[in-house]
Amino acid sequence: MPTITKSNIDYDKRNLTDKSLLKLYYNMLKPRLIEEKMLILLRQGKISKWFSGIGQEAISVGVTMALKPSEYILPMHRNLGVFTTREIPLHRLFCQWQGKASGFTKGRDRSFHFGTQEYNIVGMISHLGPQLGVADGIALANILKNNGQVTAVFTGEGGTSEGDFHEALNVASVWQLPVLFCIENNGYGLSTPTNEQYNCRHLADRGRGYGIESFVLDGNNIIETYTKVKKLVESIRKRPRPILIEFETFRRRGHEEASGTKYVPEDLMQEWEAKDPIENYRSYLFSKKVLNTEIDEQYISDIKAEIDTALESAFAESDIIPNETIELSDVYKPFDYKDYKPNSTTNEIRLVDAVSEGLKQSMEKHKDLVIMGQDIAEYGGVFKVTEGFVNRFGKERVRNTPICESAIVEVGMGLSISGMKAVVEMQFADFVTSGFNPIVNYLAKSHYRWQQQADVVVRMPCGAGVAAGPFHSQTNEAWFTKTPGLKVVYPAFPYDAKGLLATAINDPNPVLFFEHKALYRSIKQEVPTDYYTLPFGKASLLKEGNQVSIITYGSGVHWALETLGNNLSVSADLIDLRTLNPLDKETIFNSVKKTGRAIILQEDSMFGGIASDISAMLMEECFQYLDAPVKRVASMDTPIPFINQLENQYLAKGKFESALKELLSY
Repeated sequence: MPTITKSNIDYDKRNLTDKSLLKLYYNMLKPRLIEEKMLILLRQGKISKWFSGIGQEAISVGVTMALKPSEYILPMHRNLGVFTTREIPLHRLFCQWQGKASGFTKGRDRSFHFGTQEYNIVGMISHLGPQLGVADGIALANILKNNGQVTAVFTGEGGTSEGDFHEALNVASVWQLPVLFCIENNGYGLSTPTNEQYNCRHLADRGRGYGIESFVLDGNNIIETYTKVKKLVESIRKRPRPILIEFETFRRRGHEEASGTKYVPEDLMQEWEAKDPIENYRSYLFSKKVLNTEIDEQYISDIKAEIDTALESAFAESDIIPNETIELSDVYKPFDYKDYKPNSTTNEIRLVDAVSEGLKQSMEKHKDLVIMGQDIAEYGGVFKVTEGFVNRFGKERVRNTPICESAIVEVGMGLSISGMKAVVEMQFADFVTSGFNPIVNYLAKSHYRWQQQADVVVRMPCGAGVAAGPFHSQTNEAWFTKTPGLKVVYPAFPYDAKGLLATAINDPNPVLFFEHKALYRSIKQEVPTDYYTLPFGKASLLKEGNQVSIITYGSGVHWALETLGNNLSVSADLIDLRTLNPLDKETIFNSVKKTGRAIILQEDSMFGGIASDISAMLMEECFQYLDAPVKRVASMDTPIPFINQLENQYLAKGKFESALKELLSY
């Protein structure tokens, strides 16, 4: 037992019972003893890495105890107290840190990079910002369900410098979302001190700048933390709104153990060691005769016994045996495709109308579907896809957003975590760069990491041919086809657009849905009036021939049709891929084996485009059937120019006919 000295922290027990005071102590003691054991194991080489939260336990424990078990918490890697207070079995936690199958990620992600619906915890990813917007999405779901619940999300003072922090606060404020933003200001972002991280007196001031009630609390005072947070979340439940709390505390060990703390002045370290939240609270409880040596020793003994037992079982568990089939099957959530057949009644509509109609009928089918984007509500979106939707479905489900692509993708993820569906409209596909991180690192990886579906469709109005220049004309599908976990759809006709969009919304996996702007109002087709679906991974064979296989998608389909209609006596298979991931390899291979020649046409620039991957696959799978080298046709390797004559020179359309003739004459 340590010597009990006078507490260096002023506590006010208020109306807390002795039982509650002891529970606060026990819940702080448990993560501290676990950490002390982990540091020993780290030195013994039995765990690979550790991010210590020693000295910050009061924040994790106080916030978690103030929330209901049914309310979501989004912690960071120093919030072990969140996990232990939610009473996650230590065996599972230790297996997670050991990369064992009984952990939460099947050995695929480390430490606290996991979530669990069973305990309503959503863990972080290494990119610190996205979880803040995800918390907004969970809070939005709470509002839409009218369940009176609060969502708490953690970040550090370093994370407040990221754009996601500011986007998330702004969205939460504008939409009055019941989110508790918790900043653990622990002095350093790795080795960067706070005076090099921000230039305001308190980080809480940033919340006030967004119209959010903000508070600064002593993060080492467990009573202050617990009682104040409890009062605030009770208020939020009654009157939903965001609140920001800056908890002042200190990180007393390295960012992770290997980095050390040599950059911290010794007197500063000693100052904060004297404010240790557990030692000071223990002294206070002894002074009030709430805690005694017998109880304290019993707590320590019980916790250590639980740790030892859980460690023994975790170490005894067999190592994961790599299985390629299992790994590949967990990238996507299994999707039971249902084939809804169209009726016989049709109308001739444009591609833009088909997208609108498909979205509208999906909104009618899925009452938990929310669509979000810039100017999509009363204005109907810049392409008028959602015109009239507000009158039909209301502003709660058709939501104008601030200009913050990253946060809105994250909100979509939060809705999915809460069991809802989301469609996010990028005003132009080019703008997806501002939301790239949550798409490729959060949505794409969540199911593989911890079996959490990302039921989000990102609509991507794209493409050139409308003289819109470098930032409104890109067709950027190749940024996503190479990312495992994403599905990529790219229809060329109204019929396909409507049916594939319905499937995309039904699919519980993240889908990038590309809609070519130049085709919106230039292509018409007879389309069934009622709801129907089309399967992913099934290309459309538009023409059949025996001389050459033309493989394309999007606007390339129409360029190929136009070229074949130019009095060319060419007998060709014309394949419209329709979906790029999954890709219909079978149709491609069967066609090329039949014709012996292949030409792949894409609007995107050449290097790194999907044509290159298809070409490589053909060389690997169909080489013996080829009578000529595989030909790729793509746009110039430049940004997309604005003026018509330069744009026409840029596009692959003008190069296709000569390339086709060259291939046929080989």
